[in-house]
Amino acid sequence: MTDKIRMKTPLVEMDGDEMTRVMWAMVKDKLLLPHIDLKTEYYDLSIEKRDETDDQITIDAAEAIKRYNVGVKCATITPNAARVTEYGLKDQWKSPNGTIRAMLDGTIFRTPIMVTNIQPSVRNWTKPIILGRHAYGDVYKNVEYKIKGPCKAELVVTNENGEDVRRTIHEFNGPGIIQGIHNLDASITSFAEACFSYALDQKVDLWFATKDTISKIYDSNFMEIFEKLYEEEYKDKFEAAGITYFYTLIDDAVARIMRVDGGLLWALKNYDGDVMSDMLAAAFGSLAMMTSVLVSPHGYFEYEAAHGTVQKHYYKHLEGEKTSTNSVALIFAWSGALRKRGELDGTPELGAFADRLDAAALGVIEDGIMTGDLAKLAEPPARKTVNTEEFLDEVARRLEA
Repeated sequence: MTDKIRMKTPLVEMDGDEMTRVMWAMVKDKLLLPHIDLKTEYYDLSIEKRDETDDQITIDAAEAIKRYNVGVKCATITPNAARVTEYGLKDQWKSPNGTIRAMLDGTIFRTPIMVTNIQPSVRNWTKPIILGRHAYGDVYKNVEYKIKGPCKAELVVTNENGEDVRRTIHEFNGPGIIQGIHNLDASITSFAEACFSYALDQKVDLWFATKDTISKIYDSNFMEIFEKLYEEEYKDKFEAAGITYFYTLIDDAVARIMRVDGGLLWALKNYDGDVMSDMLAAAFGSLAMMTSVLVSPHGYFEYEAAHGTVQKHYYKHLEGEKTSTNSVALIFAWSGALRKRGELDGTPELGAFADRLDAAALGVIEDGIMTGDLAKLAEPPARKTVNTEEFLDEVARRLEA
């Protein structure tokens, strides 16, 4: 074994929950530590630690990314009422992803990881569809209230002179619910700039979709900012590159997306992007076959697995059963972060290792060795269906070679 690759600056490492936490440790032990003198500033974002610290550790992790510029995150639990009971929590803590994204701002770019022996469910998708998701505001930074009885709910805005603007939300005759969400023009503009720039860099068409016919102020604001920026700064650049910018309603975009061959960037608001990225991932093969990176206009990058904590497999793991859980998205989160760290620090050997790691993982799958989620879809059929640890061992052997 040659000397390990040295790192100049640490990554911010954010550990997570359940089966993805188990795989996180395996990826480090089997694929990274044998080859890299790994430097990380570690934050345990397990639900127990977030509960213990009243979620302060999530804030601390986001602040660390601001210091070091690059973070890599495992999947984490966003607790609902059932999870509060299951883990004995103090509160239904907010989404850690939502908290971190709100603090870093920026845009999440998610791209399916394609292999030759897994065909997309939508047969005409022959090229990746990249999803650009706004990473600020909306329901992830909302204020909610449960109405217990008859009342009048109002939206009240108090300006700097102390003057109020009031809008009636609803006059309740009985119990109900209300929700307030917000966004910032500066953040929407950064989102638009990131999407236009990314489309130019990748030389792909850009679609943007909202529901401005219904949300005539909130969604229209997104549409107007995109349109203004395109006309003033990007129209000539797009025409010179031979690519187009297209705006439509989100329901129309969902219908249209089924008929294209791919090769485009689809920009969406925060929650819309959350839902559609899972749809794209599943259609391209698996939720575990999707890269995800938050790109902040402030120069911060956060890489993560776009899927959940794989709760059902974790319960089997606790009972001593072998699981066949796909670790590719976790591997690509690490390789993405290492590649960016090498780029920022001027250590190309880190980037070269990241490329070899990606190639090793995809090479195993294309050789017909894969976890159960992909084996069900493989054409030609998988040669061998392996469990979680066996897949990582196969990747390690190929990486060593």
